[in-house]
Amino acid sequence: MLVIGLMSGTSVDGIDAALVEIQGTTSDLQVTSVAGKTYPYPPAIRQQILDVCAGQPISMADLAALDESIAHCFADAVRQIQPAGMKAELIGSHGQTVFHQPAQKGRLGYSQQIGRGAVIAQATGITTIDDFRTADIEAGGQGAPLVPKTDAYLLGDAQHHLCIQNIGGIGNCTYLPPHAAADWESQVLGWDTGPGNSLMDLAVIALTNGQQTYDANGDWAAQGQVDQALIEQWLQQEYFRTPPPKSTGRELFGQEYLAACRQDAAHLADADFLATITDLTAASIADSYRRFLPRLPDRVLLCGGGARNEFLKARLQGHLPQAAVLTTAEAGLDSDFKEAIAFALLAYWRWHNIPGNLPTVTGARSAVLLGKVHQI
Repeated sequence: MLVIGLMSGTSVDGIDAALVEIQGTTSDLQVTSVAGKTYPYPPAIRQQILDVCAGQPISMADLAALDESIAHCFADAVRQIQPAGMKAELIGSHGQTVFHQPAQKGRLGYSQQIGRGAVIAQATGITTIDDFRTADIEAGGQGAPLVPKTDAYLLGDAQHHLCIQNIGGIGNCTYLPPHAAADWESQVLGWDTGPGNSLMDLAVIALTNGQQTYDANGDWAAQGQVDQALIEQWLQQEYFRTPPPKSTGRELFGQEYLAACRQDAAHLADADFLATITDLTAASIADSYRRFLPRLPDRVLLCGGGARNEFLKARLQGHLPQAAVLTTAEAGLDSDFKEAIAFALLAYWRWHNIPGNLPTVTGARSAVLLGKVHQI
């Protein structure tokens, strides 16, 4: 079955589209990548999304218009990713997260993605599945992270203990025990580790007055020195010490958080501050592994935009000297489009009535079907 996965993360870099051929279901699953590309948002739409994510007020009429505009951007990506003479049978669209409120004791969580699946289906003529998080939230879960089950069947290893670490705007991990272990799926763990690229990108925007939006390859941060005392101070923050299941977003690791970090680091030169805020992502990932995993991994497989940040990768390797820090591409799965591929697979599972969440990861009461189906 040809399936397109669509994903735009908290960095709002653009729409990642992946066209894949899927066969089998779980233990016999085969996923072959056909095409993958990122389609940037028009600048005005990207700015609107960032404004909404930052908490700026918006009328319902304007939110509805933005919802529609994003859906058409996603539909454009669908049209462009398909080679001539090839048409997908199904679309899995994560949409664009604009608000995420994790579940707390006695209160259901809330997560809002926009980019209407019904509009995508109508515009492309392809059955579309979206709204993947709601069913897990209604079952008492965090609604995130949702990719661990896909990681388990796409990247699991018979012998090695793995961590699949996505570094988008927010970082999230999946711990995979060896598939040879008895009842291995029930031992899969996952959570949002904290900031991914969010604080780094915001820092670069602030330090360059908007002339740059990210630190390419981590080259600027590599010119600075990490303030280890600040790292140790920042790791005392409540989120890092809270056990899973847990999830987070720009609501926590956004402008206000960065401003507080900058105030703590007022004595640092720009390069040193950027090096330190970059190391916070690496250190928080490693710290969470040590706190919450049954054992440290043999290998860490990186994906997302942060996998291209060589300074960040080197810092993470320094924090986890016993593990081989690689990318999912080195394990055969495109590290730039892994998340989009994951939502293609989640849509495929929904179409085949296979639950897509893992209660051990999200805290849901049970495994449930994920996604709302929009048929033509």
